[in-house]
Amino acid sequence: MIAPFWGPMLDCPDPQALAEFYQRIGGGTIAVSSENFVELRCDGVSLGFQRDLNYRATTWPDARVPQQCHLDFKTADLDTAEAQSLAAGATKSAVQPHPSAFRVLLDPAGHPFCLSTWGTEAGPPQSR
Repeated sequence: MIAPFWGPMLDCPDPQALAEFYQRIGGGTIAVSSENFVELRCDGVSLGFQRDLNYRATTWPDARVPQQCHLDFKTADLDTAEAQSLAAGATKSAVQPHPSAFRVLLDPAGHPFCLSTWGTEAGPPQSR
């Protein structure tokens, strides 16, 4: 091993607001907070949010502005998790490739993320 995994870093225009959004979705504790960087610690993994004044939201599924990464959240109840995520500030993507297995939402900065039944009793036996 060269170095232990710390976690993903998301570029965004407002690190504090995006960290608080993901804290509402997945829990965790804001461990570090400054104007340009916020760290959200969640069960041994951290999510980092760094200010990028030139940030442009993805246009997924259109590739004009590509999606560089997305986060998945595990739930056995897609409808409830989707409603709670929308109430927390997410928006629903117009494109839903497999809505019975996962839902594609967008965070307030425009990053896609998925609510997925994968790994739960309600989850599909196949991958996407």
